[in-house]
Amino acid sequence: MQAMLINHYGQKQLDRVLVPIPTPGPSDVLVAIHAASINPIDFKTRDGAVRMLLKYQMPLILGSDFAGEIVQVGSRVTRFKIGDAVYGRPRKSRIGTFAEYLAVDQADIAQMPQNLSYPEAAALPLVGLTTYQAFHDMLQLQPNQKILIQAGSGGIGTFAIQLAKLMGAYAATTTSGTNRALVTDLGADQVIDYHQENFTDVLHDYDAVYDTLGGANLLQAFKIVKPGGAVVSLSGLPDGKFARADGLPLWKQALFSLATRAIRKREKQYHVAYRFLFMKPSGEQLALITQLVEVGEIRPVIDEIVPFADFQQAMDHSEAGHARGKIVVKMQ
Repeated sequence: MQAMLINHYGQKQLDRVLVPIPTPGPSDVLVAIHAASINPIDFKTRDGAVRMLLKYQMPLILGSDFAGEIVQVGSRVTRFKIGDAVYGRPRKSRIGTFAEYLAVDQADIAQMPQNLSYPEAAALPLVGLTTYQAFHDMLQLQPNQKILIQAGSGGIGTFAIQLAKLMGAYAATTTSGTNRALVTDLGADQVIDYHQENFTDVLHDYDAVYDTLGGANLLQAFKIVKPGGAVVSLSGLPDGKFARADGLPLWKQALFSLATRAIRKREKQYHVAYRFLFMKPSGEQLALITQLVEVGEIRPVIDEIVPFADFQQAMDHSEAGHARGKIVVKMQ
């Protein structure tokens, strides 16, 4: 099969190579991948930014979510059959969706929404699961609570606005002026053009911030959250609490605690909790998202669908950070 891989961290141009089709284990299905989407975690993995959390052997096929058709099932698979159209986010130790086939555990996938094409479905697993876990599991977002969603026109943001409104929250978001119509159509109640104004000047007493940017934007986010609220970040650093909960060794717990001193200072200053989110695959949660999509409550937002032959172009476009929604690669 064809696959896009790296041979070392920091390799900007991925290699297109022929590799063996993976052999599924007893609890796995083998999926012929029809489409895969590009996510920020792919760049972080490529550049070695997550080496402290995840250790990979080289060469490494990148790619974190997909949609496709099952062509083989393991001996213990009971939930799916050959011919099923499925989508999912494989567990972090088994990434590799930028390829024509993938062996994936049955627990990590769900039946694809019947009203979506393969490229449309491929745009949803990672952003959907990440946001579902942030809003339901971490924040337990309630009706009428106020949440700021950073970068509302991106892949995460376009899903997050829809889910926040579905849960009855008041959703503010940051984006450029050219994307105002898009995020408003998705349901955003307040739109901040980051070229024209700083969100800290116009937002106050929020219950939560969903941070997808990290850096200075993350540190500033604490200013707008009321005491007792929370900042959930996908792009900030893991802290000591996360390291302990994830069972990391003591030296990593100490290192992450040291690296997040500025964040801990903000937590104490504003009485606002910081939570780092590293999404976990879940076929069960993805099945709930499928239901929301099939009844029209959630829709994918796609910037561009490109053929597998133009994969590197798609990666470069995604990394530039100006996509409206997701960039999807059509494998077959």
